[in-house]
Amino acid sequence: MAVIPAIKQELAARGSQVETFLATCLHDPAVPAHLTSAMEYSLLAGGKRLRPVLCLTCAALAGEIMENVLPFAAGIECIHTYSLIHDDLPAMDDDDLRRGKPSSHKQFGEAMAILAGDGLHCEAFTLMLQANVSADRLVAAMRVMAHAAGSRGMVGGQVLDMEYTGRSDISLQGLRSMHAMKTGALIRASCECGVILGGGSDHEQAQVRCFGEHLGLAFQVVDDVLDVVGSEQELGKPVGSDQVADKNTYPRHLGLDASMELARTQVKQACDALAVFHGPHKDFLTGLAEYVLARAC
Repeated sequence: MAVIPAIKQELAARGSQVETFLATCLHDPAVPAHLTSAMEYSLLAGGKRLRPVLCLTCAALAGEIMENVLPFAAGIECIHTYSLIHDDLPAMDDDDLRRGKPSSHKQFGEAMAILAGDGLHCEAFTLMLQANVSADRLVAAMRVMAHAAGSRGMVGGQVLDMEYTGRSDISLQGLRSMHAMKTGALIRASCECGVILGGGSDHEQAQVRCFGEHLGLAFQVVDDVLDVVGSEQELGKPVGSDQVADKNTYPRHLGLDASMELARTQVKQACDALAVFHGPHKDFLTGLAEYVLARAC
């Protein structure tokens, strides 16, 4: 695990590119000032910027200059942030904290939180269209992202998460399918869109898609474990919130040890999927997968 500090440092460096861009992308006098404030409150609240960094790195893996796809990557973060704002609402997960700060609806009220999420969702696709790549690559990537973020992916997964809460009849496969939509789809699509924008071959796209699928599952399993054994500082919200909400989680189904073994297996499969690639961007992605696992070790 000696490589982990270097990976964290590189993740921060790549994330800072996204952070700098995000700090300027919502400045438009045509938008009501209080709406911009609510949007920026959540968008600029910090975080590792994992999804946009995955997009940037996978584009570079396929040979594209990162700056050319930076607007697309920033759009992914807008989608992710909008989903967090809406997930925290009382009608859904009812969380009062996000990234160590009051959730959007606690800070601005429910109506403004909903509208801030709506605004970020639309702004995402405006940003993506600014990517400096060919039109065919851009259309293909936007199709993948819209599919992953919508009813067949993230939104559908949130619906299933709410339906499964409090139930004792959900199978492990049902849990995996739900999380593949709610959490995994956006992580997988961030990787896949990057390699599409970079002009990667069909085989390269398939391998990166496989990497993203396994990484997404490992990320969710570790998140579930951290809700049991982590800290509020690390999670940005109270530990044990899943148990309080009676959520179906991997530790609840498998226990902590078996959950971590599942995460380790997924990380190995994610790294194996990148065997077709070589170079520092591949090394960063494999290190990033190991870092996801190390968060709970």
